[in-house]
Amino acid sequence: MSSNATHIARQYCTEITPQCPVELTTYGYYPNLGVNSFFIALFGLCMFLQLGLGIWRRTWTYMAVLVIGCFGEAVGYIGRLLMHNNPWSGAGFKTQICCLVLAPSFLAAGIYVTLKHMVTYCGPENSRLKPRRYPWLFIGCDFGSIVLQAIGGGTAASAGDHGSKPQLLHVGNGLIVAGIAFQVATMAICGLLMLEFFLRFQKAKKARSASHSESEYEKNQGLQKATRNFRIFCFGIALAFLTIFIRCIYRLPEMAGGWGNPLMQNETEFLLLDGMMIGIATVAMTLVHPGFFFEPMRKFKN
Repeated sequence: MSSNATHIARQYCTEITPQCPVELTTYGYYPNLGVNSFFIALFGLCMFLQLGLGIWRRTWTYMAVLVIGCFGEAVGYIGRLLMHNNPWSGAGFKTQICCLVLAPSFLAAGIYVTLKHMVTYCGPENSRLKPRRYPWLFIGCDFGSIVLQAIGGGTAASAGDHGSKPQLLHVGNGLIVAGIAFQVATMAICGLLMLEFFLRFQKAKKARSASHSESEYEKNQGLQKATRNFRIFCFGIALAFLTIFIRCIYRLPEMAGGWGNPLMQNETEFLLLDGMMIGIATVAMTLVHPGFFFEPMRKFKN
């Protein structure tokens, strides 16, 4: 159908009819009932686990951002379920676009929270930044991306059901893309800094002199359980970082292509590169909870 017919349909359609087929909706499909229900259950379970573990082990900041992120993901997929029943659902569309765009930023913040403690534990002298600057810098940038995406999501949502006001929708989309791009840049810089830290840490261990003060990690190397747990924790955090980064990279062309573009209308790619990536990150950050796998995180106060 012509773009004019699509615009008219998105302005007036509220349910599936012969004049308002699913193909004219922004996504062009009925969201999969089973997979979206699975993600609701997964993120809901992780949310309650994070809440319980956070209270038990007193990892307050980590708990807060993870609970918010999991809650946002679960609500976002509830929005997609509403669209399964009615692909023209304005409430479902607005809910899922706002929540699924914003929630991963809170999960990324959970990673940034751990960096200060990991650097302090392994030796701050090997880091280009002082440990306390990691959360200030990266959570600050993460907050900036959240603000951009929130404004963009709100603007897009105010454009009417399925973008009945295309100019407003275009502005909102641009802000969302800018927020995601900022998040990608932030994560890329963070990843490079942590890679450099790891290389410098390994080099320092090999060239350690008698005057070198041992880090907490080196002091605990004789404790097999503590060393093993920390390595597992690092692997889990690295996996979460990688999967969130992949999701953000996917979202850039998906959103930049405009509402209703072919990539946006491919549900399989969305479920794999957004849903599954964030699902893996959330599960990893829950299974390797710092309250059990990185207990020194509760000890460092600075």
